[in-house]
Order: sequence, then C-alpha cells, then structure tokens
Amino acid sequence: MGDRSSEGSAVESIDGGLTEPALRGVVIVLCVTQIVAWGVLFYAFPVLAPSIAASEGWSLTTLMAAFTGTQVLAALTGLWVGRHLDRYGPRLLMSIGSVVGVFAVLALAAAPTLPWFLAACGLAGAAMSATLYPPAFAALTHWGGPRRVRALTAVTLVGGLASTVFAPLTALLESVGSWRSAYVVLAAPLAITIVFHWAGLRPPWTPKLATLRYERSGKDRARRIDPVLRERKFVVLVGAMTLAGFAIYAALINLVPLLVETGFSTQQAAVVLAVGGIGQVAGRIAYAPMLGPASPDTKVTVVLLVTTATTLGLAATPSPLLALCLISVVAGTARGAFTLIQATAVTDRWGTASYGARSAVLSGGVHLAAATAPWLGALAAVALGGYQAAFVVLALCALFAALMTHVGGRGG
Repeated sequence: MGDRSSEGSAVESIDGGLTEPALRGVVIVLCVTQIVAWGVLFYAFPVLAPSIAASEGWSLTTLMAAFTGTQVLAALTGLWVGRHLDRYGPRLLMSIGSVVGVFAVLALAAAPTLPWFLAACGLAGAAMSATLYPPAFAALTHWGGPRRVRALTAVTLVGGLASTVFAPLTALLESVGSWRSAYVVLAAPLAITIVFHWAGLRPPWTPKLATLRYERSGKDRARRIDPVLRERKFVVLVGAMTLAGFAIYAALINLVPLLVETGFSTQQAAVVLAVGGIGQVAGRIAYAPMLGPASPDTKVTVVLLVTTATTLGLAATPSPLLALCLISVVAGTARGAFTLIQATAVTDRWGTASYGARSAVLSGGVHLAAATAPWLGALAAVALGGYQAAFVVLALCALFAALMTHVGGRGG
C-alpha cells in the first residue's frame, strides 16, 4: 500500500530528499492539481451559491452554513488523513481524494433536494481533506529535504491563482448554462487530477514516524500517543495559530462590508480586496529570503504584529482609497507568509517525523477558525455596533496570538 518502488535509487538524493528532476516533477504535478482542486472544490461554491439559492429556493444562509460545514468536516477528516500520509504517502490517498471529489461535484449538480445537496457537500469536505494543501504540504515536506521551502513556495504561489482562474470561469459556465451544468463541466478538470496524482506521485515513500508512547487509560487499556502533541509548546502553538487564523481570515472576508459601512462603494471595496492578492503573492515570494533566517517563533510574531497593525489601519477608516490599498497589500503580504508558516511550523520545531499527523492537528485548528471566521466576524460587528469595532477586536486577537507564540516559545 505504501508508495515504494524500484525507482528509489534514481530519485533519492544524498541530502535526504529527491533529486532535483524528481522533485521538480512532483512540484509540477501538485501545482496543477492544487489549482484545480482549490478552484473546483472551494472557489466554485461561493460563485454559484446565489444562483443555487435563487433557482432552487434554498436559503442562502443555509447554503453558506453548508459550505462552512465542508471546511469543518475537512479539518476533522484531516486528522485521519495526516496519520495515513505518514505511513503510506500521498499517491493512493490523493488519487482517491480526487475520485471522491468528482463524485461530490456530480452529486451537487444532480441534487434534487436540499438534504441530497447537503450530503454532497459532506462528500466534498472529505475530498478536500485528501486533495488540498495539507496532504500536498506533507508530500513536499517529506520529499523536499532541504529544498522543501522552495517547493512549498512554488505550489502555494500557483495554488493562490485558483480563485483568479476558476472564479471567472465558473461565472462564465453558469452564465451560458446553469449552476448544475457549471458543476458538471468543472468535474472534468477535477477528473484529470486523478491521473496526475496516480502517475506523478510515484517516488518511494519511507515512513518517518515519531516514537510513540504507550499510556494506560480506563480499565488498563493501552493506547499509543505522540508525546509532542501533549507538549506545552505544541498546545500553545496550536492555540496561537488557530486564533491568528481567525483574525486573518475574518478580516479578509469582512473587509468589503467594513468599507461599504464606512462610505465606500462596493466597487471601491472590491479593488481594495483585490490588491491584497498582490501582497499575498509577494509574501510567499519574500518568505524565504526575509524570514528564512529567523527563529520559528520570530517568524510567527513578525507576521502577526504586521497583521495587528494592518487590521487596526483598516479599522481606522474612512481613509484615502490609495492608503487603504497600500494597507491591503501589506495585509496580504502577511497572509501569504502565514500560509508558509503554517506549512513549516512543525518541521521548524520538531523535524519531519510524523509530519502528517502533527501538521493535521495544527492545520485543523486554522481551518476550523477560517471556516467560522465569516459568521463570527459578522456576528462581532452586530454585537459591537459596527465593523470598525469588530476589526479592533480582530487586531487584538492577532496581537494576543503573537504574545502566545512568544510565551510558548520561551516555555520550550
């Protein structure tokens, strides 16, 4: 079941990773599959949701709750996915994830009733856990050796273009047909990723498992635990990254409502949101040269302090449109770096052993925060009397997460 083959001597380099050509092949495969998987499984839904609600008579609030549910399910399923990856590698898992994704998209297109649609959303959530960034990060971390940051950067840069490519494509497909026909067409490129995963993720996989400890519980039943998952430093890091993820994604999703509330048009607000994508790309490119030499905790602290400052800057609106665009670019830079921090947080502190399982716990918290951020951000705005006050709270969340990282790092 493991991804081992006789090709080992041809693709393994002396530094513990793959040879340059072999690693380049894996990176190309994951660049293609990540942009497609994110585009079809994630970004198509927000584009099609208004049409689904209008044509089927289903509440848009219910549909968005279903979308949140897919993220929650993906985070929870990811815990099992991470453990499986550590032992057997990504080839079979990501291939099956693509198959499940195709069935999920076709099930969405065929859904005759709301319960059917919600069940298909659950299937899509399971597919996300096996096809999006976490398993790709595990593969690149395992095979990348000392070049893993460069490989992770390349894949996240291309994956970041998923919305740029698939949001307008999805809108076009819906405009010339319906939301159902759009999903049917989008299933085709997702089906192609099955071939890419199966044919392209073939390098040998040697499990790098942490030493587990046996612990007695209940009626002397023994269970194996990873001691790192119980370290104070790990627990604090998970809490800090989860809180940081909430602050970052709640500010992103609620940026347009904030600007509209303070007097800007929807078109102007959309421009401010869009230029943040430029910063996101810049943050991923600059991550290695700017933050690479810093300690793991310093990286997190710097990014979260920048997030705190930009979130407060946005809360201070009304400001000139140009100033808001500059703040959005800087905020996007921090957001782009945060993605790579999330991918490297475990290896920077505990090495590559059991990366899948450990990273799944860390990423799971961030994904849960991102999933609930739109709703909780809007709820905070209602409770506090406006989005400006809510953004101040989000800035304080980012600042507190930075302090948690600092304290946790000192705790060792």
